[in-house]
Amino acid sequence: MQHWKPATWLKVSTAVALATIVLKTLAWWLTDSVALLSDAMESFVNLAGAMFAWRMVLVAEQPADDDHPYGHHKAEYFSSGFEGILILGAAGGILWSTVDRWMHPQALQALDMGLGLSVLSSVLNGFLAWGMLRAAQRFRSKALEGDARHLFTDVWTSAGVVVGLLLAWMTGWWWLDLLAAAIVALNIAREGVHLVWESSQGLMDEAVDADTQHEIQAVLHGFAHARDGQDIVRFDHLYTRRAGHRCFVDVHMHMPGAWSLQRAAAVRASVEQALMAAVPGLRATIQLLPNDVESHFHEEQDIK
Repeated sequence: MQHWKPATWLKVSTAVALATIVLKTLAWWLTDSVALLSDAMESFVNLAGAMFAWRMVLVAEQPADDDHPYGHHKAEYFSSGFEGILILGAAGGILWSTVDRWMHPQALQALDMGLGLSVLSSVLNGFLAWGMLRAAQRFRSKALEGDARHLFTDVWTSAGVVVGLLLAWMTGWWWLDLLAAAIVALNIAREGVHLVWESSQGLMDEAVDADTQHEIQAVLHGFAHARDGQDIVRFDHLYTRRAGHRCFVDVHMHMPGAWSLQRAAAVRASVEQALMAAVPGLRATIQLLPNDVESHFHEEQDIK
C-alpha cells in the first residue's frame, strides 16, 4: 500500500464507495430512517467524487505538451472543487428529505440491523481515508486529499447518525432521527464549502505553504554570502506558486558582473539542485543578474 500511486488509491476508493452504497442503502431500506438515507446519499457523492478524481489524476500525470507547456497539474483542483459542489448538492437533498419527513412522520424499524450495516461501512471508509490522507501528503496530491477529507467527513457524520438513532431508539423520541439528518447536512455543507474554497485558491496560483517557503528561504540563505561588506551572491524577487503536487519558484540571483557565464551557470545549477532536493516536486526558474542591475518588471508602472 505504501507504494500505491494516487490513481491506484482512487480505484480502491471507487470500489469502497460502491460497497458502502450497498451497505448504507440496505440500512436505509430496512429502517426507513431519514438520517440513514442522508448517509447513503453522501456515499453516492463519494462514488462520483472518486471517479472524477481518478480521471483528473490521470490528466494531471500527463507530460507537458505544446498546448500545456507547464504541465497539467492543476487538473487536480477541478476534482476537489467538483467534489465540493457535489457535497453541497447532497446537503440540500438531505435537508429537503428532513423537511418532508417532519411533515409526514413515520416509525422506524429494524434499527439493530441498520445501525450494524452503517458501522461496518464507516469502518471501511475510515481505514481507506487514513491511508489516502497519508498518500496525499506523500505525493502532494490535492485530488487524493480532497477525497480523503470527504471520507473522514463521512465517517464522522455516520458516527453522529448512529448516536442520534441510538438515542431515538432508547428514548422513543423519533424526531432525533430528523435532527441527526439535519446535523449531517450542515456538517457536509461546511466541508463542501471548504473544498470549493481550497480548489479556487489553487487555480488562482496560491503561494506555497509556510513550511515550504521556509525550506526555500533556507536553501537560498545557504548560497547567499558577502565579502568586505559587499554582496557577492544575493537573491530577491522571490515568488512561489503551487499547481497540484508541483511547486514552482521564480527568483532573481545577483552575482558579480565580472564572473564568467560558465561560473554563473554552475552556481545557478547548484542552487536549482539544492532547491529540488529540499522540496520534492519543485521546479525553479532562476534569472541571473549582475549585482549592480535591478529588475523593475513587477513595479506598478510597468504593468499598467
